Amino acid sequence: MARIGLAGTVSVGKSTLVKELAKLEQFQGYHVATERSKYLRDQGISLNDDSTTKGQFVFAAERSLELMHPNLLTDRTIYDVCAFTLSAKSISYNDKIKLIESFVTIRDDYDVIIYISPKNMPIEDNNIRTTDAEYRMKIDFAIRGLLKEYPPKKLIEIEEGTVENRVKLVISNLFGETV
Repeated sequence: MARIGLAGTVSVGKSTLVKELAKLEQFQGYHVATERSKYLRDQGISLNDDSTTKGQFVFAAERSLELMHPNLLTDRTIYDVCAFTLSAKSISYNDKIKLIESFVTIRDDYDVIIYISPKNMPIEDNNIRTTDAEYRMKIDFAIRGLLKEYPPKKLIEIEEGTVENRVKLVISNLFGETV
């Protein structure tokens, strides 16, 4: 059992991959957490580059709460929270740095981080996340930088591929098995 988090910018298939992995025997008994943005938006929490300090605390608290489960499969990580913190227009630079330094202290609670690249992934409009390609790349750049500056225990990088191929890659990297 392990705490596994998928990190990546908007619309790269993290939720889809988590849902597919959750169907497999290897993940039975895992706490599965998928995209909660719509719920949080409906609670009045600003998303994307409109996020506030309070909003980022809520997102970080959610990640922290998830990590209390000994076996976790989630489509968001503290790396995502930090990347969105960096892009938030209403948070001062000094506050961004303070928040990130605080937030990354829980990164070692993840046993594995799976980074999902936006390469060859079209942006889907779900009426929640932004469809701004430049913003998407800004978040991806921030996540990759955070992964380098604050390396996780184990990092699996998925550059591209179908959902089926991504599932096979994850299973192979985690368990040495083929699906």
